[in-house]
Amino acid sequence: MTNTVNSGTTALLTDHYELTMLQAALRSGAASRRAVFEVFARHLPHGRRYGVVAGTGRLLDALERFRFGPDELSFLRDNQIVDEATLQYLSSYRFSGNIWGYAEGDVYFPGSPILVVEGTFAECVLLETVVLSILNHDCAVASAASRMVTAAGSRPLIEMGSRRTHEEAGVAAARAAYLSGFASTSNLQARFAYGVPSSGTSAHAFTLVHDNEQEAFSAQLTSLGPGTTLLVDTFNVEQAVRAAVEVAGPSLGAVRIDSGDLPALGVSVRALLDSLGATHTRIILTGDLDEYSIAGLAVAPVDGYGVGTSLVTGSGAPTAALVYKLVARSPMPVADEEVIDYTMLQPVAKRSVGKPGRGGRKWAVRERNADGEAVTERILLTPPTNLGSTDRVLLQDLVKDGKIVGREPLAEARQRHTAALAELPAYALQLSRGYPAIPTVFGRNGEEA
Repeated sequence: MTNTVNSGTTALLTDHYELTMLQAALRSGAASRRAVFEVFARHLPHGRRYGVVAGTGRLLDALERFRFGPDELSFLRDNQIVDEATLQYLSSYRFSGNIWGYAEGDVYFPGSPILVVEGTFAECVLLETVVLSILNHDCAVASAASRMVTAAGSRPLIEMGSRRTHEEAGVAAARAAYLSGFASTSNLQARFAYGVPSSGTSAHAFTLVHDNEQEAFSAQLTSLGPGTTLLVDTFNVEQAVRAAVEVAGPSLGAVRIDSGDLPALGVSVRALLDSLGATHTRIILTGDLDEYSIAGLAVAPVDGYGVGTSLVTGSGAPTAALVYKLVARSPMPVADEEVIDYTMLQPVAKRSVGKPGRGGRKWAVRERNADGEAVTERILLTPPTNLGSTDRVLLQDLVKDGKIVGREPLAEARQRHTAALAELPAYALQLSRGYPAIPTVFGRNGEEA
């Protein structure tokens, strides 16, 4: 049987219970009720002050490939996962509804409806797992990356975490990091698929396979030219720096330090390079860095950083804690050809202790003051009206009547993220634990969401 993960379809990147719900809903008639699902986070992880929307482009690609082909249907039949009526439904499955979302690269806060999915219950419920798996991962990585970029200031960051996560997650992480401001990645698939700039020189193995460091450095310089970056912490950093300058001359591009007391080594290596005439040789630091250690290196005379494990694991928050919840439905099944006003759907919400919901389809506006600074995340139960001149409507069309309309270049999302951060209050960029940068307020003019 074809391996679904590699076959092009995304239909089985889902949980078993999505299909059992579908089968039961087809029997009860609820499958054709019109429904609205929303994706939101009840809280931000680890006391962070904002989250970053990422993965939207990947989600649209996955939606386009969400199809049950002969192999998938045979698998479901052979394993008796669903009945024949459900298999018949799945054989022609195509999402035909509408999706709105916060634009990729924008920021979000607790309660922000970053994705709104409208359609029949059947077609919407099937998307839950693939939606959450993409958005939870990419938003987590992008949120961590954004904090690292802030901590680094003007110094560039290289994403290099592919060897610390699942192979496909490494590609997604590189994309999310670039969206949030990283300069490049070590992952070639990310460059091939998304155009993320890539870079890379050598590891310690390259030094060890040669008879000595001078020989290794000479080979790398001959191959890549004097602008390359030489790894200088395989044995003794001071001796390696001297050997690097001796072989390359003062025009050596950069040296990389991957271990040891990085702040102290940054100072000593800078002084040594300057004394050897290599005043323009850059210093790149790598080795288990995160946003806090990067911030601590702000005064070190170094020029850039490489980040791996901490980035691809969300720097301690590997998920964005996003949920996908039904918030409104029609009181009865609706025929396919029947036009329905989604604002007239019945709000629904669970009342679980600790996990209460807010019923009703939402709209969102970021209210800003006269200086353009964000002051409130306003969540409404009706389309926004009487907007202030600086207010910004957040939900944008992504899918309309089953057709994808919201694709955009990754560069646009990257630029949007810079603009979104610029409109937040200054304290939003602090690394210390705190409250969300702006409050989320539900309702306006007496209405309650």
